Amino acid sequence: MVGSCRLCGSCGAGRRGHSGKMKYVLVTGGVVSGLGKGVTASSIGVVLKACGLRVTSIKIDPYLNTDAGTMSPFEHGEVFVLDDGGEVDLDLGNYERFLDFKLTRDNNITTGKIYQSVIDKERRGDYLGKTVQVVPHITDAIQEWIERVSLIPVDGQEAPADVCVIELGGTIGDIESMPFIEALGQFSYRVGPGNFCLVHVSLVPVLNVVGEQKTKPTQHSVRGLRGLGLTPNILACRSTKVLDDNVKEKLSQFCHVPVTNVITLYDVSNIWHIPLLLRDQKAHEAILKQLNLLGIVGEPKLDEWTSRAEICDTLHEPVRIAMVGKYTGLSDSYLSVLKALLHASVACHRKLILEWVPASDLEDTTASESPDAYDAAWNLLRGADGVLVPGGFGDRGVQGKILAAKYSRENDVPFLGICLGMQIAVIEYARSILNLKDANSTEFDPATKNPCVIFMPEVNPDMIAELESAGLSFVGKDESGQRMEVIELHAHPYFIGVQFHPEFKSRPGKPSPLFLGLIAASSGRLESVLQNVNQFNSKIATKPTSNGVLKKPHQNGTGGIPTKALMNGTGGFCANGNGVHM
Repeated sequence: MVGSCRLCGSCGAGRRGHSGKMKYVLVTGGVVSGLGKGVTASSIGVVLKACGLRVTSIKIDPYLNTDAGTMSPFEHGEVFVLDDGGEVDLDLGNYERFLDFKLTRDNNITTGKIYQSVIDKERRGDYLGKTVQVVPHITDAIQEWIERVSLIPVDGQEAPADVCVIELGGTIGDIESMPFIEALGQFSYRVGPGNFCLVHVSLVPVLNVVGEQKTKPTQHSVRGLRGLGLTPNILACRSTKVLDDNVKEKLSQFCHVPVTNVITLYDVSNIWHIPLLLRDQKAHEAILKQLNLLGIVGEPKLDEWTSRAEICDTLHEPVRIAMVGKYTGLSDSYLSVLKALLHASVACHRKLILEWVPASDLEDTTASESPDAYDAAWNLLRGADGVLVPGGFGDRGVQGKILAAKYSRENDVPFLGICLGMQIAVIEYARSILNLKDANSTEFDPATKNPCVIFMPEVNPDMIAELESAGLSFVGKDESGQRMEVIELHAHPYFIGVQFHPEFKSRPGKPSPLFLGLIAASSGRLESVLQNVNQFNSKIATKPTSNGVLKKPHQNGTGGIPTKALMNGTGGFCANGNGVHM
């Protein structure tokens, strides 16, 4: 028999989920951009989930692009790719990693999407000839989108989540945010008291001249927010150190927020401490009180999270990974790759030392034009324990990436190539081993006489037999058998290339197996890690499923993929045409 609902105690939903109103937590930012609203929103979700609530997330980006797919990594950081193929803001990657769920493309709202949907309705005549305006048509569309998407389960269960955490991108006062601010003000009134909580992330700077924490920027930011129809319930103050009590009291007085609701998000050694800061300052109690959930759910259980954060701080034995890429000037361009490396290094109890190697600096042209940069790049590459060549676009730096793959192959240095990184590994092998000096991708040289990589299906099927006979194994394919998804050199300690993007699947407690393999091999621990993986798979293979049927053991304990590739747990191969890991 179904029990009473744990949230309202009366609707009878029991384990099927709460049938009452959705609860919303809105995270906004003030003073300056880049304060960490995404990490704050993710951490709020972690703490609420640890209290026993089911959580979903929405990111609002006020730019006019319909999605992040065409935006330069230098402009906006990496493009995070979701399971449904949606190309979205990198903050959705933070949400998925922290909360271990699968979002949809509709969980990322942009100005472009909203205006496009409204214009499409106007062209169909849905507004019956009325003048279409920002208020009410755009603002209504925003609210309807939020309500619709918040009800989509993202954690594998059927019923909607209990709480939706919404992050509003940009900074309060930005002109492009105004329609969203207006819509969210209306929305807070629409959902009613007890169902909406506003967390405002702001900066409390310290002036070096006087060494005093200054509250005026936050005061102005909150005043502007209140003037736009939104009143913060909680202040999350970014600062270099814990806020002084008198500073908290001053913020409370001028911003009309209880002292207990003024939270300090001071600088920490790693971002996994942020949920712990929220818990230790009772931020969850302030949020639960605002949502009328205090006393209904339990205290946050974050033992595993705490252990991981502490382990990360105590690691001292280094593992050096050379990141040979095109966008090395902005780390956010490879954010998911960096996180996947971190997850794997913590699992292997190694301190990750990342060496940024601009691919073009490895090329002969740089040797003549800028010998110092050339020498520095090669010194970093030669000093690395492992090499990673991530995805990218365009032909700039391709030759440098090919040289990095050649160096790794010839010197038995662990290597992982992702997407373009896999393709350049194939090109290098064709040039060096098959002696096809002009082997290339048709993307870079449409007229090449030896096109070993073509637009579809990437690795030229006509050259596969020749490459395999020369020692390059194609050990993973898509469902059609035409697209080569995984390459491996069996005679090498660890030389793997994949067409898909495993970094999007990595989680703090569940590192991507491919990255785990790279870090393990680079640390001299690959055999022990493989042994643990195979022991785990052996237990799984003989364990009855829920219907009593025994699972069939894999051929080599790793899902039929070569042992070194550690492919079990990656969730399958590319099922669409864009090379994205599904």
